[in-house]
Amino acid sequence: MTRAALRAADPVPGPPAARARRRRSDAWPLVLPALLPVALFSVYPLVQGLYLGFTDARAGRGVVTSFTGFDNLTRLLSDELFWSSFRIGIIWAFSVTVLQFAAGMGLALLLNEDLRLRWLARTLALVPWAMPPVIIAIMWRLLLNPNHGPLPGGVNWLGEFSTALPAVIVIGVWAGMPQTTITLLAGLQTIDGALHEAAAVDGAGPWRRFWHVTLPGLRPVIVAITTLDLIWNLNSFALVYVLTAGGPGGQTMLPMLFAYNAAFRYGEFGYASAMGGVMVVLVVGFLLFYLRAQLRRMP
Repeated sequence: MTRAALRAADPVPGPPAARARRRRSDAWPLVLPALLPVALFSVYPLVQGLYLGFTDARAGRGVVTSFTGFDNLTRLLSDELFWSSFRIGIIWAFSVTVLQFAAGMGLALLLNEDLRLRWLARTLALVPWAMPPVIIAIMWRLLLNPNHGPLPGGVNWLGEFSTALPAVIVIGVWAGMPQTTITLLAGLQTIDGALHEAAAVDGAGPWRRFWHVTLPGLRPVIVAITTLDLIWNLNSFALVYVLTAGGPGGQTMLPMLFAYNAAFRYGEFGYASAMGGVMVVLVVGFLLFYLRAQLRRMP
């Protein structure tokens, strides 16, 4: 095809910079219908919540709200209950994320093998992912019921100080493992099998092939899924709320549960919004870490 024919086929005449600007301007009418709901239902509530964190907003009709600056943040930093919930939230988030990754990696490696009924195993691995957190919590409450549950011993796993948090962590791992497994399984299928064959010919055993071939090939996937899992686990609410509501004695009181109680049990919307702002800063920090790790791998 001649250069004249190419110019005739180009729907946007002019130099390349002008064509690029024209295409961007033509794309806005297509993008706006998707951006408006995001701005209305995500960006605006986020900005409004951050603003409330600098006020003394309280529940009630006709209550006057005034700007208080950093008073809520100062109170938050001196609140021992908040720091206790923050410590529990960090233990919960990191424990669930690490265990999810370890269990998900093992299951992904198993499902990547050429086994009989592999399609059925892959389907069953998605079952916890398809269940709402509330249903998962109710199911596990019934399983761990010390009087009527199927487990022997009569141990009140969700009601004892020493077992409540470990039990909730195990349930969180079970509920969140499928997306980690499927993501890692997709990453495993992108690794060229010839690399494993070459390593095996060179005398590398299964462990060395996993360490030197599989893990380097999965590095972008591992960074992405562990970062997202950590963010999701830091913002967990529904599962733990239905399981224990933060009890017993605050042993499973995650930061989101603490903020919920402050807002809807005690009516301190401004104080609860300040807690939400702190969590937003943490999430943004993890996102920046993720983006920095991704940009370093770009050529």
